[in-house]
Amino acid sequence: MTTPDDLELQHTLVTATHRYDDLRMREALAAMSPGDDGTALSPAETLEMLALSEVVIRKAGYGRQATVRSARAAGVSWTQIGAALGTSKQAAWEAHQRWIDEQAHQREPETGRPN
Repeated sequence: MTTPDDLELQHTLVTATHRYDDLRMREALAAMSPGDDGTALSPAETLEMLALSEVVIRKAGYGRQATVRSARAAGVSWTQIGAALGTSKQAAWEAHQRWIDEQAHQREPETGRPN
């Protein structure tokens, strides 16, 4: 079975989005042409599309947080970042802080202590 972790190593955001769009288009065309088995997705392709949707979300999230970090480095306020994200400054800051904490947690050795 294809997992998001497997696909994340194989795709960039662009290639994951392209493959997802190809599968989604085939799925939509199959829905418009019932009985045309040539366009219907196989169970494996349906699961691949689902896993790809998670990959796209993850990779877009990484890019979003990297851009928040760049914006802060450029002197952009949390109020401006929140507005650009369609949220409050507090929600933007909290989301970014959670991402930083998750990154730090992923780099902790198995002892549970930070590097």
